[in-house]
Amino acid sequence: MNKNIDNSSTQNTTNSIFFNVGVTDDVIKVLEVAISYMKKYNQTYINEGHLLKALITTNVIDSFLSDEDSKIILTLGTTSRDMITHLGNYIFPKINSHIIRKVNNNDATNLVPFVESNFSKEWSQTIREAFLLSEPSIYIALDNKGEIVGFAGFDIYKNKKCYFGPMGVSVSNRISGIGYSLLHNCLKDMSDVGYEYAIIGAAGPIEFYEKACKAVVIPYV
Repeated sequence: MNKNIDNSSTQNTTNSIFFNVGVTDDVIKVLEVAISYMKKYNQTYINEGHLLKALITTNVIDSFLSDEDSKIILTLGTTSRDMITHLGNYIFPKINSHIIRKVNNNDATNLVPFVESNFSKEWSQTIREAFLLSEPSIYIALDNKGEIVGFAGFDIYKNKKCYFGPMGVSVSNRISGIGYSLLHNCLKDMSDVGYEYAIIGAAGPIEFYEKACKAVVIPYV
């Protein structure tokens, strides 16, 4: 990495609704691009991956990095990472009063299209295949009208045991504790089954799982 960075700036500063002090146009540009990535992935908060990708793709730091540096930073910052949490001494926490329940076979009619329209065909296929099991290990969250607003499952992705996910909450219902509730209903079942650990596949955002269940990123080998 090029260490000959000139800390001085010839750019004028301007006011922005995002900052309490004046910032350069480059800073605003990077933040706006990071926000666009956040929205593209239907996420609620900007994370380091959004910012790193914005820094690289806007070319504002090209003079400081080699092409190899850029590729390494982009890979480290934007690649989904698996996490792990210990269930040996798991205690089910107090959760909010949202209606969370385990699915029955009749829920497939509504859940599969909900997952496909709000998330991806891959996830909907995982859910569809899970309903072929005698007892799908999937929880759903319902709003006051009985409509599905979120879901989570374990041991359903490619038949992997001790594996939590996928999980998703509709955009309009995030930041309300639904994801936290869905996660812990699944973790409680996994603990009751006797699993010592839960693997959280392709976790995102990482910060949520760090706080919600003390999960840690599994390092690259």
